[in-house]
Amino acid sequence: MILRANRGFTLPELLIVITVAGVMLAAGVPSFVEFIKNQRVKTASFDLFSSLVVARSEAITRNTSVTITPASSANWGNGWTITYDSGGTTLTIRDQAAMPNITITGPTNVVYRGSGRLTNAAAPQFQLSATGSTVTTRCINVDLSGRPVTKATAC
Repeated sequence: MILRANRGFTLPELLIVITVAGVMLAAGVPSFVEFIKNQRVKTASFDLFSSLVVARSEAITRNTSVTITPASSANWGNGWTITYDSGGTTLTIRDQAAMPNITITGPTNVVYRGSGRLTNAAAPQFQLSATGSTVTTRCINVDLSGRPVTKATAC
């Protein structure tokens, strides 16, 4: 008689593996949610930073004023638009879509002159955040020469 070895898992082995996996998943999901929120804030800050750099570059290239304005009623979280005036016609350089679940506070607009410097008397700053106890708030400061600087702290 030939004896064959049993193959597969027994029911108790399977239940132990499922229980261990469930405990590990329950411990990891909350920190993963916070990780995703941190990444969203970081991505939004990179998008805003790059828009500021593009607006400054376009102002220098076109030797005219370029304006960045929030998409709706000074709420930067709903997106923003980079525009310039060309002979009485306002032309759009770039539109940024809304950033869901991200709070962005900042000035009513940012205007770059043809020299790449700001027209504002005060240096604008933007603060980006999301809800959560361990979410890192990010700050973008624009100096009067027009260069943006981002930091992982509150403004």
